[in-house]
Amino acid sequence: MNIAENIHSIREAMADAAMTCSRDPESIQLIAVSKRHPLSSIKEAMTAGQFLFGENYIQEASEKIKAIPERATFHFIGHIQSNKAKQAAELFSMIETVDRYKLAKSLNNHCKKLEKKLDILIQVNIGNDPNKAGIPPEKTEEFLKQLIPLRQLRPLGLMTIPPLSEDTETTRKHFRNLRILSTALGKQNLFARNSIELSMGMSHDFRIAIQEGATIIRVGTSIFGKRPDTN
Repeated sequence: MNIAENIHSIREAMADAAMTCSRDPESIQLIAVSKRHPLSSIKEAMTAGQFLFGENYIQEASEKIKAIPERATFHFIGHIQSNKAKQAAELFSMIETVDRYKLAKSLNNHCKKLEKKLDILIQVNIGNDPNKAGIPPEKTEEFLKQLIPLRQLRPLGLMTIPPLSEDTETTRKHFRNLRILSTALGKQNLFARNSIELSMGMSHDFRIAIQEGATIIRVGTSIFGKRPDTN
């Protein structure tokens, strides 16, 4: 498994996908999803010029982040229990999975103590999949309005994991619907800035996601290979 070659291949595929829809490849960020992979793999990716990583588990991420040079940045892309909000606020440059007010308020309170502004994305269950986390699309506007008084949080956009489907056009529809939703919410000035982040697309579908407007893609297996057995 050559991590440097994999990163190079992913970036080439990202550029190809971007050019098919007249987008600037530089407008799309690659998150290397490093959950369950060893510190050595992260360092190998950094040697290849990859400095943005995604983690799903607070304790695992804490150990890695403390051992990694400051040049690397980490997004949290997993489910957070409210009692882990303090650690999450301390460790990450962005939380991509905010989907309930209790969590948002807890993050905001901890960020006040840290004197820190925290970038967040709202996780939307765009396909109303009972197996996926995230707020229903129709409740996203109301939720963003609830967040307005939480001044330490900076909502920058939306994140989703669509229902698993072998039909690429079904997946495309979900990505498109997230983009349409983000545009409608952006017109109401519900995000912290005009340029809206859309985190969507993983190893198997990031090309479609880019064509539908993704600004962040989350790729793990195609970079690091199969996750090590945790047993």
